[in-house]
Amino acid sequence: MTRKVIQVALNGVTGRMGYRQHLVRSLLAIREQGGIGLDDGTVLYPEPVLVGRNEDRLRAIAERHGLPRWTTSLDEVLGDPDIDVYFDAQVTSARGTALARAIAAGKHVYTEKPIAASAAAAFALAEAAKTAGITHGVVQDKLFLPGVIKLRRLVREGFFGRVLSVRLEFGYWVFDGDGMPAQRPSWNYRAEDGGGIVLDMFPHWHYLLEDLFGPLSSVYARRATHLPRRWDEAGEPYEVTADDAAYAIAEFTSGAVASVNSSWAVRVNRRELLELQVDGTHGSAVAGLRNCAVQHKVSTPMPVWNPDLPDPLDYRAMWTDVPDNGEFDNGFKAQWEQFLRAAARGAPFRWDLFAGARGVQLAELALRSSDESRRVEVPA
Repeated sequence: MTRKVIQVALNGVTGRMGYRQHLVRSLLAIREQGGIGLDDGTVLYPEPVLVGRNEDRLRAIAERHGLPRWTTSLDEVLGDPDIDVYFDAQVTSARGTALARAIAAGKHVYTEKPIAASAAAAFALAEAAKTAGITHGVVQDKLFLPGVIKLRRLVREGFFGRVLSVRLEFGYWVFDGDGMPAQRPSWNYRAEDGGGIVLDMFPHWHYLLEDLFGPLSSVYARRATHLPRRWDEAGEPYEVTADDAAYAIAEFTSGAVASVNSSWAVRVNRRELLELQVDGTHGSAVAGLRNCAVQHKVSTPMPVWNPDLPDPLDYRAMWTDVPDNGEFDNGFKAQWEQFLRAAARGAPFRWDLFAGARGVQLAELALRSSDESRRVEVPA
């Protein structure tokens, strides 16, 4: 059995997502399982090279996991011909420039979202990657969630009949940092640093909604800053300059309608932090990160509005959970395996930078809709 090493430069592993999901639960987990089997019998084995700005934190992570190579010099890794892939999980404001440099250096690139702060910059990166002939991809982790996999199965098998509407609810209460530490970094709430829930989450909603239900045709959105003052990691107060909530109505080319609520200022009263309810002519489903429950038309109750008496129906008890029918791997890891297979062959990747750019475009259109108080068409 032949082992083929693929060296991956990881920029941003000192952050929570870069460290936990991409390094530990993806690349290191792939190494622990012995690599990735290719069709020709070769085993692809990733070798992480850590890149970042904080020397002490990089050294600590490398020593913790026995990784021999780390550096604070992006020039070093981009100039190294043995580095095959560049991955970016930095703050949004730093990502576009670093990706452009990696593309110019001829590296295959894989990146978190948003890939840039504007649609124009995002599409420019995608065009540059296409011209360079490299493999390029964007993380679209929510497509690999067990609940979404189950929901996709229902859609593909025609469970819903004609889809009428989708309701997406996402969010939780992010503490403002006064007394109780915030569970998200302060840059998320500064527009000048690439923060804001629209730019952060709408690229996710774009790929998630379109993968399940087809192209979007329009969006109407309202963004809000519900908590205008927060406290940073040093306990210092600062003024919030980015949106922490957004409420949108999106239309699909099929005629279905989606309501999309995203908020870091909402207290959770649902099964999971992300929840999608889909209603169709033949049935409905409610899916989250792991769970998916259904109600077919033959088992739909007949509610009667009568506020004078207690409602005798236990509505939640009338839904049935969709079984797992298999094991689900970590979604980030599953997509990493697909990307590394493509990069090893120099082949196109399904979720490329153009997909990432379209997600940034939807965020930009939602911001324009909010600023101009109007419905905005989504280009085909």
